[in-house]
Amino acid sequence: MLIQIRKSLVVFFSVALLLLTSCAQTSPSRYQAVQQQSSKKGATAVVRQSLKGGEFNSFFPAEQDGYKRVYTQEKKGFAEAKLSKDGKDLAVMAISDTLNMPLAKAKFADSTKKIAGYPAVEQGTSTTALLVGDRYQVKVLSRSPSFTAKDRAAWLEKFKLSELAKLVKK
Repeated sequence: MLIQIRKSLVVFFSVALLLLTSCAQTSPSRYQAVQQQSSKKGATAVVRQSLKGGEFNSFFPAEQDGYKRVYTQEKKGFAEAKLSKDGKDLAVMAISDTLNMPLAKAKFADSTKKIAGYPAVEQGTSTTALLVGDRYQVKVLSRSPSFTAKDRAAWLEKFKLSELAKLVKK
């Protein structure tokens, strides 16, 4: 009889423990947390129409006057390159498809500034961006205090912007 009581108690507590743990709320994994954060910022899944990141590389400025360009990230709808000179990182340059991040395009709606004929905005003290063909965001982000807003604007003009604009019409 004592053995039956013990068995019953073991079964009872096992079932209770199983019920308690299955009803407990679990915190999201770090991947789920990042997904939730990016969704709050207006990110969506990468749209089918976006180009592969490597296809944007041809629109970046060429290396010149001792400046080196190193591509650091390429994914569908986005490409990024680091700009350096004499071994020092000066800036990061990027092209992204705003179809994947609609809120990125919205910041250009009230823009009164233009660079190379395209609407441009300053984001904080270290980033200048412009919108090409009402679709592609082109950015230059300073990584050195010596790389100024004037430098960022000059490098934005070195992108092959008119060729990038032609992609919208395809």
